[in-house]
Amino acid sequence: MTSMLKTGLLMAALTAVFMVAGQLLGGSNGMIFALVMALAMNFFAYWYSDKMALKMSGAREVSFSEATNLHQMVTSLSSRAGLPKPRVYIIQQDTPNAFATGRNPEHAAVAVTTGLMQILKPDELEGVLAHELGHIKNRDILISSIAATMAGAISYMASMAQWAMIFGGRSDEDNGGGLISSLLMMVLAPIGATIIQMAISRSREFQADATGAAICGHPRSLASALQQLESFNRRRPMQVNPATAQMYIVNPLAGGQLANLFSTHPPIQERIRRLSVL
Repeated sequence: MTSMLKTGLLMAALTAVFMVAGQLLGGSNGMIFALVMALAMNFFAYWYSDKMALKMSGAREVSFSEATNLHQMVTSLSSRAGLPKPRVYIIQQDTPNAFATGRNPEHAAVAVTTGLMQILKPDELEGVLAHELGHIKNRDILISSIAATMAGAISYMASMAQWAMIFGGRSDEDNGGGLISSLLMMVLAPIGATIIQMAISRSREFQADATGAAICGHPRSLASALQQLESFNRRRPMQVNPATAQMYIVNPLAGGQLANLFSTHPPIQERIRRLSVL
């Protein structure tokens, strides 16, 4: 199964969970409400998710004169990838990391931390930038933004169901079905949405690694960079908004084994293993 087909099936599953959640919350009217809300949120995510991500991360756009080497790398890699050059941003953080954002290649941006530029060798930095350009080329930012928006909306509807049950906002017209459906909504829908969102994100990270390796031509350089970034981020987690954590090339948040099971990033050793055979 190709990565894009797998992602398409997962997105369809997430939409189905969204619709079922609406059905359980308010019957046919609830499902229609869920569909309208999904369309509205996807429209908002399409146009504004990049601006929100850059603002929440504290990223600052830099000119060619401010970061000449970085701009030259991005220009060269974009040309190899057949992409318009994205805008370039820097985040004042000692911990090395990076992300890309933008609704399409014509409105994209890459952001790197100051720590990333300090610790990596030039070929490793190219590998990281190529990975982010891979996300842009594969339009992963839009896919991930929509998935995150829909998963968040499902959690919001679960909260609505909880309050409706507490205050008796739903009648028991279906002989107890209202209580059961509300309980299912509150417990199963957010879990299902989180699992599907996680699977989408992991699938796109693997694909961006492969695309990035092809763009820069040095899979081992990207693998070496990933190993270093993982080590640094474990020792010195970044201060980031959890809502943007999935966008970074490696998970910027520290977590134990249980948290790692629900991480939006695939295991770093598996990513390195796959790069080693390219």
